[in-house]
Amino acid sequence: MNRQLPFEWGGKAAASCAAVLTAVALAAAAAAAGPVAASSSPLDALRFLAGSWRGEGSGQPGTGNGRDSFRFDLDGRVLVRRSHAEYPPSAGRPAVVHDDLMVIYPAPGGSGLEAAYFDNEGHVIRYEGAVSPDGRRVVFTSAARPGAPRFRLTYSQADADTVDVTFEIAPPGAPDAFRPYVSGRSRRVESER
Repeated sequence: MNRQLPFEWGGKAAASCAAVLTAVALAAAAAAAGPVAASSSPLDALRFLAGSWRGEGSGQPGTGNGRDSFRFDLDGRVLVRRSHAEYPPSAGRPAVVHDDLMVIYPAPGGSGLEAAYFDNEGHVIRYEGAVSPDGRRVVFTSAARPGAPRFRLTYSQADADTVDVTFEIAPPGAPDAFRPYVSGRSRRVESER
């Protein structure tokens, strides 16, 4: 039985079909080969922070303890920090519970770091991040704005499982006059898998 196709086969139609089939075959081969190695990212320098941490600290809210976690998310394109700190009542001050979330990501163009910080007190802070040349310290600093305080958050690696953390505030009108607000030391309790 000889059936007639409802369209003419050959020429441009055959070439188009062949091109589509080739593209599908190449895509299938690439998928079967597995994921492509991710290109170098500014986030790679923060791998020393990945995992769960417990720490103690002191400062203006008093002496307290807390826990942090740093987890890579969205296929390694962001690093998410969750933090919980508790400060018991002290010197006439009530107990304080502080929770925050910070999302760290490569800056546009991929040459640095930026972060967005949110906490249970309603603060929202935008940071720019810089890693020290030896890769053992990362400093997040907010931009100077007229009439507003400026913030700086620093993580310094003391050893493979210990980091020192300092949060500083510069008052309005003196954007480089940072003073410690709280500082402490955290120890890794779990590595990120």
